[in-house]
Order: sequence, then C-alpha cells, then structure tokens
Amino acid sequence: MSAASSTPDRAVSALAVADWRRRTAALYAELRSATDLPAAHDHWRRTRDELFAHHPASPLLPADRESFTGLRVKPYDPAWRFECVIQDAEPARIDVETGTDGVVPFERLGLVEVPGVGSLDVWRLASYGGGLFVPVRDALSRMPGGTYGGGRYLLDTVKGADLGGGRAPWSLVLDVNFAYNPSCAYDETWACPLAPPGNVIEVEIPVGERYGDGRLTL
Repeated sequence: MSAASSTPDRAVSALAVADWRRRTAALYAELRSATDLPAAHDHWRRTRDELFAHHPASPLLPADRESFTGLRVKPYDPAWRFECVIQDAEPARIDVETGTDGVVPFERLGLVEVPGVGSLDVWRLASYGGGLFVPVRDALSRMPGGTYGGGRYLLDTVKGADLGGGRAPWSLVLDVNFAYNPSCAYDETWACPLAPPGNVIEVEIPVGERYGDGRLTL
C-alpha cells in the first residue's frame, strides 16, 4: 500500500488547504514588492486562474472546473488603489457562526475612510492566529451579474491575502483591484465570514473579481 493511499482523506484535504495558503502568501509577497501594478495585477489574476483550475483545494465544484475558463476580473485601474490610515472607532465584536469552524469571533480595531467609497470597518480575528480582515459589499452586489452578494475580501491576512502597510504610520494598502470572492461564492460547503453592516457601502466598485463564469461578459 502506498503512503498516499493510507493517508486519511481529512489529512489530504488539510494538506491541500495548507499548500493553497502557502501559494497565496507567496503571491501576495510578490504583490507587496511590485512596482508595475498592472503587471502585478495580471500575474495575480493568472496565478489564481491556475489555482482554481488545477489545485486540489480549489473552491470550484467538480462540474464547474470542467467548464472553467478563468475568473471574471476587471483590468487594473490605478484610481482604485488607496492608502488609508486606521482611525479610532467604537469597539465592537461579531461572532460569525459557520458550518465547519464553529463560531469565529472578530473584534473591530477601527475604521478607514476610503475616498469616493466611504468608511470600512477594520476587523481582527479574535482567536488563534489573529489577522486583519477587511471585506466590502458594494452596490453591485445587489445587481445581476455584479459582485458577490455576500461581499468580497480586500484583506484577509491570516489567509495570506495581505497587501501590506502604506507610507503613513498605521496605514493599510487597500487596492480594490485585488478584491476577491470568498470560497463560499463557489461552493456553499465552505465557511466564509461575510461583510457585516460596517463594510457595506452604497457605491459601485466596478474593479476586482466579479461574480459568474468566464471573462467574456465583462
């Protein structure tokens, strides 16, 4: 019997997810050091297409992999890159009930004011590993063919999605061109915290990953 055939399925799954996170962390390390942002964005898109199409931890359902031609990602627009200083906000806590990971707690660290967009709460995962979490749900999430209804992620540093700090102290780089759908947008068995009220905005954010199949309809 080979070592692979004797490995429990749950271990195989956990190792696949760990590898996905390593690759994601390596990708974002490249993004943080990039100077040609449109090229970096294209590299981000192509790398994620490859992971979604071929990686064992891809969130795509098997039937969807067969017809997958790429994620719906808008071309890079530098007007949607911001460096935002974290400002004080009333402390708050949310407990996200998930089907697989139990209750996941988050604490609000503060908020950022994003020009032309509005304010977004900045959250910290209040359990082992910590990590910053900034989701956003824009007006397009309520329109057919728009963005994912539960919101997209700008930062989820515990998962490796980390664009780093800005030039000012206590600032974050929030480049909405890199907004991406959580895994539950593709397979509901994944447990994903969705955007809470302080991360819901009334403007449309046309860049980043859109919802649906292929790029032909962009």
